[in-house]
Amino acid sequence: MPLKASVESLTPTTDSSASLPEVFASVPMAPAGSARWRRGLAYFGPGLLIAVGYMDPGNWATDLAGGSQFGYLLLSVVLVSNALAMLLQHLALKLGVATGRDLAQACRAHYPRPVSHALWLLCEVAIAACDLAEVIGSAIALNLLFGLPLVIGVILTAADVLVILFLQQHGFRYLEALVGGLIALIAACFFYEMIVSRPDWLGIAAGLLPRPAVVTTPGSLYIALGILGATVMPHNLYLHSSIVQTRDFPRDDQGKAEAIRYATWDSNLALGLAFFINAAILILSAAAFHRRGMHQVAEIQDAYRLLPSTLGAPLAGGIFAVALLASGQNSTLTGTLAGQIVMEGFLHWRLRPWLRRLVTRGVAVVPAVIAAAWGGERATGKLLIFSQVVLALQLPFAVVPLVTFTGDRAQMGRFVNGRSLKLAAWASAVLIAGLGLYGVWLVAAG
Repeated sequence: MPLKASVESLTPTTDSSASLPEVFASVPMAPAGSARWRRGLAYFGPGLLIAVGYMDPGNWATDLAGGSQFGYLLLSVVLVSNALAMLLQHLALKLGVATGRDLAQACRAHYPRPVSHALWLLCEVAIAACDLAEVIGSAIALNLLFGLPLVIGVILTAADVLVILFLQQHGFRYLEALVGGLIALIAACFFYEMIVSRPDWLGIAAGLLPRPAVVTTPGSLYIALGILGATVMPHNLYLHSSIVQTRDFPRDDQGKAEAIRYATWDSNLALGLAFFINAAILILSAAAFHRRGMHQVAEIQDAYRLLPSTLGAPLAGGIFAVALLASGQNSTLTGTLAGQIVMEGFLHWRLRPWLRRLVTRGVAVVPAVIAAAWGGERATGKLLIFSQVVLALQLPFAVVPLVTFTGDRAQMGRFVNGRSLKLAAWASAVLIAGLGLYGVWLVAAG
């Protein structure tokens, strides 16, 4: 009997083609005739899960390195990356609403099997790189706050599997509420850090303007690529195209149009908050370290130890670590969901929830344990930055299919990208691919 149960757990099923079938259309909408704010509130939530990916520990590593080495110079990269994110996440949610498929399902349906499998493998590499940053970030926070060894901290992060299973049994809204609460905690922590760091506001304003120095200053492009990879994450495009379908909106043209409109507001508001937090990390590093000539602070552990003395605020280090822990735990929750979506969408595997989550979690935890045991504390910062550069290089393989699908009238119908949106989408795809190739050339050239 146990053997039979195990085999059944591993056998793919085809009982449903819906993305995340256990929560598909599970969130009710406001009754017909309700006020607009009530209808809009029903759509609020998926954007928070998406925003998590824009403030995860990978962002911390790249922003700390960028701020300490180059001051406010790379703030423009954070701003441009956030604008690209708003555009691409809009396309992702529109694909999910208009077609009823997530991005992984769309790739499987419209590409030859070898191409689809190649995209799946590349996506798994991106998710592994992303999860490496998230898991190691959480482990670092546990080490700083409680003195736990990094390997033990990495293993403890696997508990997010139990959290997701418990919350989804009670409703997807509970998972969104948890994520939203952790984001509020992160925002409050960095509001405090901004007050005590006393940044140069004129320098911040200048840093928001793109300058040639971003690509001409030695080393800055590598960090800029890391910021791009940490901000616009491939797995977020798959995730958003799926979780937007958790709303039980009418699946006709009018219902889809309303869903796209409100979901875009939800996404842009959440990403605006993510921009504040993402920029705040870089600003804190520039104000606390670069201004004092400390240009090599790239390790999160070093920032934690130096902040109290450089800012003259004894609580600065502890609050920094609390925000890191909240960020890491939030990111592992959404990363696990993204792993499930990618596996089911590309491979059509319908595993039992507990087994599915264990498989997707193992993809992240096992490499992170090896990295933590092999590299130790001093290697974590470099690993985090490298993981984000890997994400930047993987990004075109998610962006190009997304732009292609949303520009195809046969798939999108009346919701196909208009001429201006199509132009902006392809320009973004070319920019992302071009920066990735340029970064590869620079790294190869030393």
